[in-house]
Amino acid sequence: MEDKNIAVCFALAEESGPFKKLCGDKIHTFLTGIGRENATRTTREFLAGHTPSLLITCGFAGGLIAELRVGDVVFETRSDSGSDDFYAAIRSKLIAAGAREAKIFCADRIATTAADKRKLRDETRADVAEMESGAVHDVCAGRGIRCLTVRVISDTATEDLPLDFNQFFTEDMRMDMGKLMLAVAKAPWKMGALMQLQQNTKLAAQRLADVLEKIIV
Repeated sequence: MEDKNIAVCFALAEESGPFKKLCGDKIHTFLTGIGRENATRTTREFLAGHTPSLLITCGFAGGLIAELRVGDVVFETRSDSGSDDFYAAIRSKLIAAGAREAKIFCADRIATTAADKRKLRDETRADVAEMESGAVHDVCAGRGIRCLTVRVISDTATEDLPLDFNQFFTEDMRMDMGKLMLAVAKAPWKMGALMQLQQNTKLAAQRLADVLEKIIV
């Protein structure tokens, strides 16, 4: 894109690492934290000092349909922006980079089991679930700033996560690592699945960075 006045946000540092290595200081990047409240607050804080022409909200997401695999990149714009030539050009670049358009649902909690994901799919008809982008879009809409969601699949519709990570969130939606480590210590047989999830998220973060680099830099 010729217009370089673009900002990118991620929920977590683990999601942003490969992108920051590729793009360095070329693009304004910030972390929202987990969940709607954190995303609303941090996006407002960022926009108080910056006015990007486009804010891209990025990170991991859970697949809700069977055809999405780990590392698949999906994107969504708000339906009322579909006729905008600006978005049409970005959409073309994303598709050329290997991403696919999808309906993305902003949830209040992690869907940790295949049953949870089936239920969410039935209720929302969404293809993908995550926890921040809806809030980022809402803040941008209030400021008249274009917003785009680009997410990467870190866990598929048919798999259960090794643990229910929702139980380790603090009141301000931070991960309580002490509680998490205690849960792992009590269930050492889950280490293999946790290590596989870690590998999947590393792959997903790199794949997301590769697509973002192609459409931004």
